[in-house]
Amino acid sequence: MRLLIAGAQGQLARAMIELAPAAADVTAFAVGRPALDLTAPASVLSALADFQPDVIVNAAAYTAVDKAEQEPQAAMALNADGPKRLAEAAARRGAVLIHVSTDCVFDGAKPAPYVEDDATAPLSAYGRSKLAGEEAVRAAAEQHIILRTSWVFSPYGSNFVQTILTRAAEQDELRVVDDRTGCPTYAPHLATAILGMARAVTADRDRAAWGTYHAAGTGAVTWCGFAREIMRQSAARGGPNVPVVPITTADHPPVAKRPANSRLDCSKLERNFAIALPPWQDGLADCLERLSVTQTS
Repeated sequence: MRLLIAGAQGQLARAMIELAPAAADVTAFAVGRPALDLTAPASVLSALADFQPDVIVNAAAYTAVDKAEQEPQAAMALNADGPKRLAEAAARRGAVLIHVSTDCVFDGAKPAPYVEDDATAPLSAYGRSKLAGEEAVRAAAEQHIILRTSWVFSPYGSNFVQTILTRAAEQDELRVVDDRTGCPTYAPHLATAILGMARAVTADRDRAAWGTYHAAGTGAVTWCGFAREIMRQSAARGGPNVPVVPITTADHPPVAKRPANSRLDCSKLERNFAIALPPWQDGLADCLERLSVTQTS
């Protein structure tokens, strides 16, 4: 299977490239700008012609959630127009598209975890652009998977775990919001799930379970609870450990509104693909172990 990953420098793309060499049946390419620029139609066609993928994973996105409030056109260009071009090109070449989306397509008002068919109502420019991308993919390519995930973290790139560790090394205490709940997702665990889905849908396209799925780490927590677990596991490894003080979103309001409830029900993924991501705490343990090795080597 030839796998093309759009978005070479992102957390998910890097996780997939790390994973691919251990899979004898997979040849993976992560391609970013300018070779594959979703805002440049010619580069999309050229990249697909050059790499001849069986499966395309769209991990490229405009992810600056707050900045998108001031740059909605830029967010829409990358998160909606770009996936449309990629889906159209994939359909013409007969390639499968797995498009990565977000919990931010929901408004967070539901008291229970969100299932795939729940009504969408994004609160931010970022969320609206990602929802538009989903709709474009559905319209352009019959053979597609849309995979919503949430709160992605990893040993590389900028993410919540890295931020908390950095702040804990510089401050006596951390103040973290405790009224937003979600499912942290370890990028290597998500990459493993995507690879499993890619194998399944390419093995029998006529009977493949196409459509929209949720894929997130097992278990839910508030941002404050997540930060406290980072500190607990960090302390066990001799790393930074400071008190974490709970605050409300109103105490420190972000520029862009976020859903208070970002929990994703991933049971459809388990039913149709027999895939369930491990508990997020397991991903955190691996992440911190890898970070501690990096810092001491």
